[in-house]
Amino acid sequence: MQFETRAIHAGQPIDPTTGAVIPPIHLTTTFERDADGGYARGYSYIRAGTPNRTMLEQCLAALEDGADAMCFASGLAAAHAIFQTLAPGDHVIAPDDAYFGVSRLLLDVMHPWGIAVSVVDMSDPAAVTAALRPSTRLVWIESPSNPLLKIADIAAISAIARAAGAWCVVDNTWATPVLQRPLALGADAVLHATTKYLGGHSDALGGAVVVRADWPPAERIRFLQSHGGAVAAPFDCWLILRGIQTLAYRVRAHTEHATRVADALVRHPRVARVHYPALPTHPGHAIAMRQMRAGGGMLSVEIHGGAAAALEVAARVQLFTRATSLGGIESLIEHRASVEGPATRTPPGLLRVSVGLEHPDDLIADLMQALGDE
Repeated sequence: MQFETRAIHAGQPIDPTTGAVIPPIHLTTTFERDADGGYARGYSYIRAGTPNRTMLEQCLAALEDGADAMCFASGLAAAHAIFQTLAPGDHVIAPDDAYFGVSRLLLDVMHPWGIAVSVVDMSDPAAVTAALRPSTRLVWIESPSNPLLKIADIAAISAIARAAGAWCVVDNTWATPVLQRPLALGADAVLHATTKYLGGHSDALGGAVVVRADWPPAERIRFLQSHGGAVAAPFDCWLILRGIQTLAYRVRAHTEHATRVADALVRHPRVARVHYPALPTHPGHAIAMRQMRAGGGMLSVEIHGGAAAALEVAARVQLFTRATSLGGIESLIEHRASVEGPATRTPPGLLRVSVGLEHPDDLIADLMQALGDE
């Protein structure tokens, strides 16, 4: 079954009670017990499971070709559950360019708890090998990375992790399963901030972990989902499942528009560098085009003149919205270094751009007037 068909039908049966084509929203917090005290219908309490969460999990597992999926209240909650399967003394290898929230979670929450963390350039598999320790339990990949869009060779790094007896988890939020399937490349699990492209409309918060068959931590993650309590709400699950139905078509349009925007930006004299993996000049271009179907809808642009110049450009846009987040139908632009604060690794002149579904000619015109003439 092709991806587009799975996105519409996986985990989304016709409602057996009413015949509704679109799944209903089950907003109940609790469920009736059977006369014998059991729960033959499969649900007991909202934290343990809900019909809407089950449907979304089944759909996500099908889209990533995984064995199971667990949905959480946010992408960070999903990442936290993965990290909580580790024990004090375990070692994690993480990217030097990654979503700032995950980096903070590792360094400010998990490290004080006793998890050792090494930060490496994940675009260099040799750096991953050099960072391995006997205690290495997890290798965390983000590809493309946030916000520099570095590309990690998922197949190569997964093999390195497996040979060392470690797990490999890939944050696939930016690429989505439309463009990249990490489990097929050897990863053990995939993380999604479902808030982003999967939901696609900037109106729902969520996260998910999709796992391969027989991955040892999966049962623990399912336990942490229920007993940790950071579960996805039924309405958010419903909204994200609705968004997934058009995911393939939205991602193709996002990609087409981002490619055109990147091509226009790279020629502007005020632009020092465009980070976009579909550009032939990108250092990870060959690997990206081998493991991805296209470049995706995200790019970053560095402006000559540093932070002041970048903030000036962001202040002058009229169609783009200056806001955090990504993957929605609307185009967003953000000066990441000022958002991340003093601990940032992001270049001061960098603007992160989420290219939306507005007409690309209008998006390019807006950026050109914001950049002005040299």
